[in-house]
Amino acid sequence: MAAGSTTAEKSGAKKSKGSSERPSRTGARNRRFRVPAPRVLLVVLGIALLTAGVVWALYGSTWFRVERVKTSGTRVLTPGEVEAVAAVPAGAPLVSVDVEAIEARLRQALPRIESVDVVRSWPHGIGLKVTERKPVLLLEKGTKFVEVDATGVRFATVDTAPKGVPRLVLDAASSPSLRRFDADRLLGEAVRVRGELPEEIARNTRVVRVTSYDSVTLELTKGRSVFWGSVEHGPVKARVLTALMKASPKAGHFDVSAPTAPASSGS
Repeated sequence: MAAGSTTAEKSGAKKSKGSSERPSRTGARNRRFRVPAPRVLLVVLGIALLTAGVVWALYGSTWFRVERVKTSGTRVLTPGEVEAVAAVPAGAPLVSVDVEAIEARLRQALPRIESVDVVRSWPHGIGLKVTERKPVLLLEKGTKFVEVDATGVRFATVDTAPKGVPRLVLDAASSPSLRRFDADRLLGEAVRVRGELPEEIARNTRVVRVTSYDSVTLELTKGRSVFWGSVEHGPVKARVLTALMKASPKAGHFDVSAPTAPASSGS
């Protein structure tokens, strides 16, 4: 009678079988994920060469250098004035031009500029897109005029008053309101009134006279005047004034200081 296999022998056979299979699976996984070394080197070398080529093209070559500057959006300023202050470095690599520094330089040296965008125009240009401030009021300064924009900024002094821009007269020297509202505050309120006027009335306004915070008067063409009162309820006063002037086209004086009870008089 043949002797059967012992438990120890069976267990040893299983261990031997398992140990022979594991290296086989591990080797298969390694072969599956291994990348040939030469391919990795080629990829790295290609990326390095590409990067070096781009850097050389942008900084070392003559392909992308500043050759021209173009200015747009100027109305009072000339392109030459803007470009002289911008001082864009001719021949410099386009990518190295400090556009933020140019923008800051222009706004500081030319207060008439409200905003400016400095843009790269590949492959050889720099564009200066200028937005100039527009005067809404004028302050007399001797024989000259100081232009004031819609934000209350005094940005330029000119010899000749721009057409269609009303003068601002501040007669508040003896007004008690100066204790609370200084001249700059009153200037800002006058600008606010000017901005709330209907376009047709604004075109016909020659003087905005401010004697105190609650006493603003508009002097119009043809000897007409409007007592606006305080700066409060401006949009309502503008609508009431438009209706009042249509209802009394021959009147010489209009009062909208109390917009719920407007009045007109004179001829």
